[in-house]
Amino acid sequence: MDNNRFETPVTVKVEPTGALVALQTVRETSDFLLTQWSGKRSDKHRAALQACSDVTSGNKPAMTARRAVVAAFREAGIYVDEKQLALQS
Repeated sequence: MDNNRFETPVTVKVEPTGALVALQTVRETSDFLLTQWSGKRSDKHRAALQACSDVTSGNKPAMTARRAVVAAFREAGIYVDEKQLALQS
């Protein structure tokens, strides 16, 4: 399995359209954090970027980055819980 792929994608809501995007890899997530981030660039945002960089460098497993990015997305109010998404289907 690719070390940079999440076991479970991170689903986020993109503003202003409200479209849902499933981020499946560390690279996709890092690009999102850098180019599509609409929230405050807080400590959690910076930690998420650093965690993505650590995974890309081979220093950490993808699970570490996933935890950090979910925390940043939750803080920004754009994270979509997979369980809630399944209930809406």
